[in-house]
Amino acid sequence: MQTQLIIGNRARDARGGRTFERRHPLTGDLVTTGAAANVDDAIDAVESAAEAFPSWSATGPSERRRIMLAAADIMERRAPEFVEAMMSEVGAAEAWAAVHAFGAANLFREAAGLTTQVQGETLPTDKPGTLSMTVRQPAGVVLSMAPWNGAGVLAARAIAYPIVCGNTVVFRASETSPRTHAIVAEALHEARLPAGVLNFLTSATDDSEQVVGAIIAHPAVRRVNFTGSTAVGRIIAEKAARHLKPVLLELGGKSPFVVLDDADIDDAVRAAVVGAFLYQGQICMSTERFVVDEQVGDAFVAEFASRAQKVPAGDPLTDPACVVGPLIRAESGPRINRLIDDALSKGAVLAVGGHAHGAAMPPTILDKVRPGMDIYDQETFGPITTIVRVTGVDEAVRVANDTEYGLAAAVFGRDSTRALQVAMRIQAGQVHVNGSTVQNEAQAPFGGMKASGYGRFDGRAVINEFTDLKWVTLEPSDQPYPF
Repeated sequence: MQTQLIIGNRARDARGGRTFERRHPLTGDLVTTGAAANVDDAIDAVESAAEAFPSWSATGPSERRRIMLAAADIMERRAPEFVEAMMSEVGAAEAWAAVHAFGAANLFREAAGLTTQVQGETLPTDKPGTLSMTVRQPAGVVLSMAPWNGAGVLAARAIAYPIVCGNTVVFRASETSPRTHAIVAEALHEARLPAGVLNFLTSATDDSEQVVGAIIAHPAVRRVNFTGSTAVGRIIAEKAARHLKPVLLELGGKSPFVVLDDADIDDAVRAAVVGAFLYQGQICMSTERFVVDEQVGDAFVAEFASRAQKVPAGDPLTDPACVVGPLIRAESGPRINRLIDDALSKGAVLAVGGHAHGAAMPPTILDKVRPGMDIYDQETFGPITTIVRVTGVDEAVRVANDTEYGLAAAVFGRDSTRALQVAMRIQAGQVHVNGSTVQNEAQAPFGGMKASGYGRFDGRAVINEFTDLKWVTLEPSDQPYPF
């Protein structure tokens, strides 16, 4: 597979014909050759978006809606192509890739419904004969960046929401999933999005900081949105802060799953297996910590380990039954192995699974994890999770909040009132009672607290992120003044 830059709706190579490669993490085979943009290519993309902004910002909601609905139909039609690309580039199981193909289409439809929700309000005023009101207006050019792990939905939301609010976009795709991301952008271009409204960029890893920095610094760029690691998110936020540009950040997580003493163990384990091991645990919402009451600890761990052992692992490209595929890169294996060895040396117990071998790793559970172990605090981003045993509700809440992150969480308990009270005390952007930590619906606000970022994608809340709020008054010109 190959990708080019798309600037002003025209596909082109990067300057000098520079490219980069994406290789399969297990086999090392070449999967995609992508165009490697430099700073000049990036500036071209921003200037294309800036040129398109005046006309697009004045385009009515019906046309914006038409394009989004057409793009949704195109995404569904191109779903087989998208699934193949996502499986090849990022080791996704077929079912996970299909979720993102059709999830992107659904998000386009949800975004279409927001075109008429960009609204202001009238305000009371003490000035006679005056109309006081607020209006929301498009901000300008938006730099959007999405990661490889949720290649369909995360790319679609990074692009669609700014566009339906009347902005133009420079989309910097992940170098890990260039073809997968390109299909999402192509769906909008195929839907007859005007030239320059969406510009598609890829760059080599070594050039990323320069390319992104140049885009953020450009005067036409008025918003930045980024989904990815907390470490990179901090860098993005710092760069944007120098230019006083607002940033929407959805970053890392260490999602807790609280199992109360009255939880239905079978139901909790079914949610646990999905939350911990879906897409190899490489989801920002993946359940990385199970905070389990001692009264049900042994029963929960035994059943969880039994179920985890039966989850098929391998390569989705060669085994259609595979659920847990390869890690995104071979270097992830040694990193996770160091976390396992540290925990075992400090008293943790291996309940099931074991060490990674390069990018291959079985579903793994570490029991009796405690503070002081590296894995207690650090995001693993792999098919490994931890059990922290606690006594009582108060300790469960304290441990659930004992992390720098605050993205997603879950609480299981038969007493729904008590479980809801626990959910309200957990510091996270979304908490699910008797459900998995891995959940996303396009109509619900999505984002985190603490080191998991700030701002909200999805739902009506996203309008606030991509528009400027302006106060406007209409006053009688002959009004009196005090002097």
